[in-house]
Amino acid sequence: MQTIWRVPALALLLASAACSNQSARPSNAADAQARAPDGRRYLSQPLVREIYTADPSAHVFDGKLYIYASHDIDGPTPEDDLGSHFEMRDYRVISMDRPNGPATVHPVALDVDQVPWADRQMWAPDAAYKDGTYYLYFPAKDRDGVFRIGVATSRSPVGPFAPNPEPIRGSYSIDPAVFADDDGEHYMLFGGIWGGQLQRYANGRYDPNGSKTDLEAPDRPAIAPRIARLDAGMTEFAEAPREIEIVDANGRPILGGDTDRRFFEAAWMHKVNGTYYLSYSTGDTHFIVYATAASPYGPFTYRGRILEPVTGWTSHHSITKWDGKWWLFYHDVQLSGQTRLRNVKKTELTHEADGSIRAIRPLLD
Repeated sequence: MQTIWRVPALALLLASAACSNQSARPSNAADAQARAPDGRRYLSQPLVREIYTADPSAHVFDGKLYIYASHDIDGPTPEDDLGSHFEMRDYRVISMDRPNGPATVHPVALDVDQVPWADRQMWAPDAAYKDGTYYLYFPAKDRDGVFRIGVATSRSPVGPFAPNPEPIRGSYSIDPAVFADDDGEHYMLFGGIWGGQLQRYANGRYDPNGSKTDLEAPDRPAIAPRIARLDAGMTEFAEAPREIEIVDANGRPILGGDTDRRFFEAAWMHKVNGTYYLSYSTGDTHFIVYATAASPYGPFTYRGRILEPVTGWTSHHSITKWDGKWWLFYHDVQLSGQTRLRNVKKTELTHEADGSIRAIRPLLD
């Protein structure tokens, strides 16, 4: 989840459809609009309507689906280029027993007041499981306004989670996503530019005056997500984070000015038939795209789009296999029409025989 530092035509479309209800709790009586502001039909409907949710990280534990999502609230902060209006303060887990069944919203799993080092903005989380323990990974700003990544544990997939007293050593930026490989190793991907602060680590250390975005150097390789293998205890990095290289079909790095293909935020990894798929959001161009590699470290070759633009500015997703099928989880603003108040959705994902992914249109003519 992130910022709205450039306003495209889609945002203007949303402005005309902004909901008059400013509540941070959707009305069950007022169902979502059947059509988007431009008249197109929505491919999928919100999974839950009790609360606003975004940035869904979906996992299957013991055959049941659990979605670890941001919990959007309607705070007082005006929208700005750094995403300050995304004021989420806690996490609520969503569970489903079957793909077409109802979704259950569970009680608060973790609140910012429980985290000793965290001050505000509990943004997009993820989760993992190992040896009887569930791990919740989350970004938050510390009291200096710097994003770090924390970890909390529970014996239940829905929490409550008990946070470690300090963030993960060497962690920074936002959008942690933990990938479990076939050999039992776990890797964390993370990072996001602009409000996610990744561009402030160009020299490996935090620079509060760092470049705002890689778009200031459009002819240079784009800033890329980071990856680090987790230690056996799942609470620290086993190695220094490294940058993932994303290249085009000719092996040339994707450039910062290539806004249709460059990384912005929301890195996710899944694996099919020995191939690693890295997917991510392009931010201001509003695509979810993907690249493939023979190693979780890359280099990853850009392959194409997974999801066309949704209603709303941000786009953030996850991909998981459940009940014999692959599923894409994503969000839009169907329930509210407001950038900061989003709702989670899902739809089936298709891998073609050649290893490509069939692009999905979230809005239908």
